[in-house]
Amino acid sequence: MFVLRLALLVLWLWNPQAALAANPVLIGLDAEFGHKTSTSARAVQQGIEIAIEEINQAGGVLGGRPLKLVTRDNRSITAVGLDNLRELAALPDLVGVFGGKFSPVYVESLPVVHELGIPLLNPWGSADQITDHDYRPSYTFRLSLKDGWAGPAFIAFAQKQHKAQRLGVLLPNTAWGRSNQAALQRALPGTGVSLVGQRWYNWGDTSLIAAYQELRAAGAQAIVLVANETEGAILVKEVAALPEAQRLPIISHWGVTGGDFARMCGDALDKVDFAVIQTYSFVGQTGPTARRVLAALKRRFGIDSAEAVTSPVGVAHAYDLTHLLAMAIRKAGSTDRRRIRDALEQLGPYDGLLQRYPVPFTPTRHDALSARNVFFARYTAADHLIPIGPPRPPSPPAGSPAK
Repeated sequence: MFVLRLALLVLWLWNPQAALAANPVLIGLDAEFGHKTSTSARAVQQGIEIAIEEINQAGGVLGGRPLKLVTRDNRSITAVGLDNLRELAALPDLVGVFGGKFSPVYVESLPVVHELGIPLLNPWGSADQITDHDYRPSYTFRLSLKDGWAGPAFIAFAQKQHKAQRLGVLLPNTAWGRSNQAALQRALPGTGVSLVGQRWYNWGDTSLIAAYQELRAAGAQAIVLVANETEGAILVKEVAALPEAQRLPIISHWGVTGGDFARMCGDALDKVDFAVIQTYSFVGQTGPTARRVLAALKRRFGIDSAEAVTSPVGVAHAYDLTHLLAMAIRKAGSTDRRRIRDALEQLGPYDGLLQRYPVPFTPTRHDALSARNVFFARYTAADHLIPIGPPRPPSPPAGSPAK
């Protein structure tokens, strides 16, 4: 370390600009790259890298220092994620860590995040507990869906799209599943909708049809599914194999969109009425930021159309969240993580990809989006996610505190 600092001092005396460039500000990303069917980790990385490229081309941060991404693979395993978090936190000038799609990893990381005092930036995980907790000051910031918004959206979609008043629910036995169970229970009163039953499954289960048939027999008119791509594809193929009269509509959480879901389903997906919750689609977006990001996706990653963007919410959320982090670094005036945390709560307006953020975060609200960002989409046979009707117009985030 002494030799490195001496070399940087010599470089600074000889060429100050080169010295700044040789001393980047680091951003961490710990996600499920090694999960064999996952696509979300790569999507989050794409969004961060596109934003970093723009920020660095505009002069970087802190007097010309470039941002640099450092990645780790947690393979969706909580213990690995905790080790990765400690390893990343030990890197000098690392200002924060982005997470991936597996909410349980980040819920279980909360004690370590606050022990280390490192901002955890969440562009995908939806479990309410990621930002709704009792740690103060809070170091977790989310630009993503919350299960608390998904619950009411599932119920409203079931009523409007399917005239369904009786719902069955399939949930994973994880923190994410429990978060969604609580959200649905909170959302039910006054809607006229009832839950005829809920069934729990474990990640790695090879069949869900028995639980599905129990819910159908109990009178369910539609199924709310909380699942990732593996279990989601299992259910779709099992339901597609049933007689048509036994195929209930499935209203899904977005975990399935973080992986090779359509490929894993194959033509079974065409035989099931399957809708999935979303917060952003590149399809039909003509604004300058969307055009710029799509051009970067094509140039850097060979993605040649809005429809072909894989795990689009991962790209979009990570892009906006990276720009917000850069704003906080500039406002903090240093790489001190406590100062950056404080700055994130005091940011001014930002015109982003998803929307204009008048005040992205506040001391009592660490969620940059709101329930108004939620809509539903369907997969096509070509593995494209197409909104069902126009997405809701962008809006400022809600002003009420999360907890």
